Amino acid sequence: MSNGVPAEAEALLTSEPLIAHFATSVEDRPHVAPVWYGYTENTIEVLTTGRKLANIRANPRVALSVQKDRGGRAQWAVTILGQATVIEDDEETEAAEARINPKYGADPSAWPENVLVRIDPGTVQYSTY
Repeated sequence: MSNGVPAEAEALLTSEPLIAHFATSVEDRPHVAPVWYGYTENTIEVLTTGRKLANIRANPRVALSVQKDRGGRAQWAVTILGQATVIEDDEETEAAEARINPKYGADPSAWPENVLVRIDPGTVQYSTY
């Protein structure tokens, strides 16, 4: 169940294309990887495959952290703990690709092997510095 993303954190998450650090769990240990992400309707979307996807299928509890730096100094950070859902729908995946990939300068159909994962935020923390 989502607690919602505060408007201030939502503004930070949608301000510019930044890399998120996406944490999944494998054998009760964290697995963290950089990912592109999208934010829409109180949901984080990630397109992924491989180890991250296998981890989510085994344990849907995830974390996502996004931080904006300037000259090596943190400007703000948003951390989300939530539940991930694998979306096995081609049309929904293509729509997410059209939202996420161009945000980072890539063709919408790049990496067709990726699978859509939606994260329902449970706990959201954010700070500005």
